Amino acid sequence: MDKLFKIGTLADWFGVGLIAGIRMSQKVGAEGVQLYAKGELDPATITPEDVKAVRRTARDCGQTITALCGELGGHGLCRAEENPDKLEYLKKTLLLAKELDCSIVTTHLGVIPAQKGDEYKVLLDACNEIGRFAAQIGACIAVETGPEPVERLRDFCLACEAGIRINYDPANLAMVLRADPVAGVYEAGKLIVHTHAKDGVSLRPTTGEYYYGLFAKVGIDGVRNLGYTRQTPLGQGAVRWEAYLQALVDIGYDGFLTIERESREEAGKDIADAVAFLQAQMENLQGAAK
Repeated sequence: MDKLFKIGTLADWFGVGLIAGIRMSQKVGAEGVQLYAKGELDPATITPEDVKAVRRTARDCGQTITALCGELGGHGLCRAEENPDKLEYLKKTLLLAKELDCSIVTTHLGVIPAQKGDEYKVLLDACNEIGRFAAQIGACIAVETGPEPVERLRDFCLACEAGIRINYDPANLAMVLRADPVAGVYEAGKLIVHTHAKDGVSLRPTTGEYYYGLFAKVGIDGVRNLGYTRQTPLGQGAVRWEAYLQALVDIGYDGFLTIERESREEAGKDIADAVAFLQAQMENLQGAAK
């Protein structure tokens, strides 16, 4: 019987460089790999020879490039004065993705405002511009869950003209909003085009606006040190994996479960353990369905 989903990894989290990270993805038993569009894969500086090397390595290792991560940092696309440069970066990242036979670029937008005022319009205008560009080349921008309730993200994506979809990260919802990632799958539905397999717990109550506001100021490592959340190995956090995977089945999702294990030590072992965990979860789910 075919597996319910394919498993991917993020090459950068192996901590061994781009090309070696793709090879490590194969080594731990994954079938796909997501790549960060920075450093060795910066769309502004990468050469045609580099692109060929990435394509060749992925092919030789049997790895599908599941998505590129076009991380904007700071307030995402919520600041009008910052958006021209950030939109240019995302356009270059989308074009690079297509060169790598990939059609998804994931990103954080910042926090979608609850009220449809000036800040909402700034974000909507930026997403309409990048969404149209993505759609014209047969790609999409997949916005990561976490900063706002899934219903608000869903409604925002539907308000965009084209090319804006969802990268579903269950752990962000559980860690930051203390929301139910399973219920959110049904809210997002067919907008989900990519997922991050991640787990974690909330340590202190917070809001998306406050937490991601801190993230914009001090970065990912800084905000982790403040003790609001803790990422865990898969199965040791707040995500109810059997119910979560069943929800993905129910909405007809057939994409990748891309492991995002942000561990600085023993990264390869942690990611390999996550692959084994997901394989076991899928086998159990299929067995229960017989």
